[in-house]
Amino acid sequence: MGVTYKYFGAPDGATAARVPISMRPEELGGDELGMNGMFTKIKPETMAAMVLTGIQGVPLNKVPPLELVVLHPDYAVVKLPMTVVDPLREIGEEAVGAAAFIWSTVPDRGGPRDAFNVYQLLHEWQDFSHRLHEAGHQPYCLVWP
Repeated sequence: MGVTYKYFGAPDGATAARVPISMRPEELGGDELGMNGMFTKIKPETMAAMVLTGIQGVPLNKVPPLELVVLHPDYAVVKLPMTVVDPLREIGEEAVGAAAFIWSTVPDRGGPRDAFNVYQLLHEWQDFSHRLHEAGHQPYCLVWP
């Protein structure tokens, strides 16, 4: 078993911090926090780097750190900067493809290495960013073993 990441939207950190400990992936589907969320094995810092490096051109060593919302022995909730989701709403197909290629060539990084897998992941992330924007939410990630 590895770590599971559940990306979700919430209006603020206090709401995001109220994620119950007992929630498992199969239970995080229709709750207020988990609605329209996204499960992945990709770490939030990797997602942030993928978008900021591939789309915004930010050097890997300049990607901002994530904000810890709550740290519990059984789970953690982190907030991702809006700069990780906002740029995706504005770009087209060519830019997603270019970002996937750029990320696949960045040395010394984690996450998927194949450009097509990165492309698919960025498309999922793009859909997620549209849902967050429509709901007026900020991006958070629930992390648990």
